[in-house]
Amino acid sequence: MYLVRRWVVRRAIFFNALYRLCERAILGLTPLWRRIGLARLDRPFAFLERMSKSFLFDCSMCGDCLLGSTGMSCPMNCPKRVRNGPCGGVRSDGSCELDADMPCVWVDSWNGISKTGLFGRYMTPRRAAETTRCGKSAWLQVIEHQTVAHPKSDRVEALGEAEDFARSSPYPPNPFEALLSSEKFVVTAELSPPDSANPDDIAARSSHFEGLVDAVNVPDGSGANCHMSSLASSLLLRELGFTPIMQFACRDRNRIALQGDILGAAALGIKNLLCLTGDSVSAGDQPGAKPVFDLDAVSLLRTAKTMRDSAHFMSGRPIKMPPDLFLGAALNPFRPPYDARPFRLAKKIAAGAQFFQTQYCYDTARLEAFMSQVESLQLHRRCNILVGVGPLISAKSAHWVRTHVPGVYIPDRMITRMQDSRNEAKEGKRICIELIEQLQTIDGVSGIHLMVHQHEKLLAEIIQDSGLKRS
Repeated sequence: MYLVRRWVVRRAIFFNALYRLCERAILGLTPLWRRIGLARLDRPFAFLERMSKSFLFDCSMCGDCLLGSTGMSCPMNCPKRVRNGPCGGVRSDGSCELDADMPCVWVDSWNGISKTGLFGRYMTPRRAAETTRCGKSAWLQVIEHQTVAHPKSDRVEALGEAEDFARSSPYPPNPFEALLSSEKFVVTAELSPPDSANPDDIAARSSHFEGLVDAVNVPDGSGANCHMSSLASSLLLRELGFTPIMQFACRDRNRIALQGDILGAAALGIKNLLCLTGDSVSAGDQPGAKPVFDLDAVSLLRTAKTMRDSAHFMSGRPIKMPPDLFLGAALNPFRPPYDARPFRLAKKIAAGAQFFQTQYCYDTARLEAFMSQVESLQLHRRCNILVGVGPLISAKSAHWVRTHVPGVYIPDRMITRMQDSRNEAKEGKRICIELIEQLQTIDGVSGIHLMVHQHEKLLAEIIQDSGLKRS
């Protein structure tokens, strides 16, 4: 089945035409299907779909087919079940972050989309799969609702129309959003949550950032390892006078828990939310844990935006007081498929993202190429992009990060430069400062996001030495 599904993607133009022909034929016979009774047709339709789609697309019968918008590559074959990919963990050769021997499903998908030219369909945020639909006919759902949820236009140029975009939040901008809107060069930093229940540990680590940063990120089980929760850490930071950005991963919670935590965070005054799909549990120290991935980053953004702007849950049940949220997302221009990354940015903006923080940037040439595409699509006018930077501690650690941390690209020349230096730690710090200086000259970059695990003091030194001190 694996070889067949890849063969189909290489012939995406033909199979997409066949798929749309079947779509029109089935919808054209709607009066007949309704006369027979849709309930009676579910089993025979599901049987036919299972026989044909399983062979051609390795279909898992999710009951909500997306093949018409994913280049004839079924996204449910993704180990993370990402329905709005590709994620940021794709390996440099285009293989899956969880299985180096398997090409990323979404890299295949992008190849199919590029052949068909249906970029508009790709940029439409896709809803999460419903477990109640599993094993049922997707075509009957289309017949029942008489829609395939395709956008009206497949032209990428439609993104350039500034009048299509307007701020949708019913709340006034919070201080962090207002700062980004002021066009000042913004500095955020990441605080590593402690393996402790002592709140003083948060105070000690964050003290290095006083007067130096505009906001502090708190990871949510980064690397699939357990630490103090992002919500609790964010609340402690807020009480200490910092502006927290709470990271929110889909790996460990289903949609019910995610929506409840969004309301809880907003009730506690946590307004900046960074929505992530999350690393695989196999990357952490408890690989036997059960991954959830009920939603992905895009469907989580869409859910949070709906809760804020429309005041209702995913189920449609009303929310008495909607959450006040400034929504962010992650971005990785440094992993293939490179030409898909601006379109994935557009998809996240459409889902609700207002600001982005990128993966570590050690390749400014790749970033400049990406930002050029972003500007050509006018996407920089619809969001703020903070570029991730961080010091390399040693050549050995740089090798380890490049090999083991999903989505991080470190050029050979930087590792060689560190190896050739007399003091690798100082050289890593010097490289980071040089990168910060270069990033300030790139159009469309709103600021930087500093990261390095459990080295908050070092980040503070870099901010001071680079001349970015906030006060």
